[in-house]
Amino acid sequence: MNPIRQHLIDPEICIRCNTCEDICPINAITHNDDNYLVNAEICDLSMDCIAPCPTGAIDNWRLVETPYTLEQQGEWEELPPQQVSAEVPGGGDEALESEANGLLDIAHAGQGGKGVAPATASTPSINIYTRDKPAVAVVQGNVRITHADAESDVHHIILDLGSSALPVLEGQSVGVVPPGADPNGKPHVMRLYSIASPRDGERPNHNNIALTVKRVEYQVDGRTVKGIASNYLCDLQRGDKVNLTGPFGSSFLMPNHPQANIIMICTGTGSAPFRAMTEHRRRHMPDAPGRLLLFFGARTRGELPYFGPLMKLPSSLIDRELVFSRETPGAKEYVQDRMLKRADDIFQLLQDENTHIFLCGLKAMDQGVFAALESICRNNGVEWSSLSRTMRDSGRFHVETY
Repeated sequence: MNPIRQHLIDPEICIRCNTCEDICPINAITHNDDNYLVNAEICDLSMDCIAPCPTGAIDNWRLVETPYTLEQQGEWEELPPQQVSAEVPGGGDEALESEANGLLDIAHAGQGGKGVAPATASTPSINIYTRDKPAVAVVQGNVRITHADAESDVHHIILDLGSSALPVLEGQSVGVVPPGADPNGKPHVMRLYSIASPRDGERPNHNNIALTVKRVEYQVDGRTVKGIASNYLCDLQRGDKVNLTGPFGSSFLMPNHPQANIIMICTGTGSAPFRAMTEHRRRHMPDAPGRLLLFFGARTRGELPYFGPLMKLPSSLIDRELVFSRETPGAKEYVQDRMLKRADDIFQLLQDENTHIFLCGLKAMDQGVFAALESICRNNGVEWSSLSRTMRDSGRFHVETY
């Protein structure tokens, strides 16, 4: 009998946020009072649930001769070891591990591959706080950071953690669980937000963090539907309390060595981790020889978060390329277009093994950025697919789109 690849959820890591069950398009994921479960008879390995999982619990696979039943999964306190079958070509743990890694590569296709942290990044803390035992933060400030007339309503929210220890690194996220329940009486799904402040706090050496949140509203059948978590956060007042989970993220992390060149590519609230990285470099390594090169896209200047503060940063610290798609009628420009204009500078940096690329923003942007990088490399006789693989495997290429 040929072994079957079975998708499973690690009960030791899972925080029961319900994201996977909510997002699975074929209802292959369910849960009992203890665990989240994958029905092998339904699961088609579509991978839709992989990227949204905040902890990576969903990212587990076993080669089995007989699939584990929902009843078996429901009783687990930890994942079972790989089954070793004499009928698996090559046999043994090594072959099984290779099969599993192949599945993980597929799962992260389009995400820059399975993430590897930069070699010099600090060791992250993860999963300290859960839905059942959250960190309770108090709102210190909530300021709109896009122009009052702009269509995009983005807020900079500062949260005081009080006596709660929440060690974070630039590039990590926290989870927010809005109070109340959905129309079915279930608790609201947790939403992740990248931390926009450096590791020593929004205010230096204070126990607080900042989030960058866009108010989400969209039309369905002629009526306005409001995003639960984003509107909850954007409407918070000073003194309100917020439950946080996490922190999350172990690979999209800032390299610590001063020689690191960091190419940052983002749109909208995707700027949050880059604000954190830039501020950390400004505070602690202002004279670092490594370059910061930012490509930041928005529709207009008024819709670009942190536009004012960005313009005040010295050019010796950061090389800014602010790109606007609707600023000039009939002359749309996107980040990938500006990257092509800076092709020589980008290729020069790509030849340096100290160069890291971070891409964060809307999912729709990644293909255009990848195409620009491919074009820049091709015009210089280099194969981008090979270079990106090398950079990814060495923790120097990171993609986080949503």
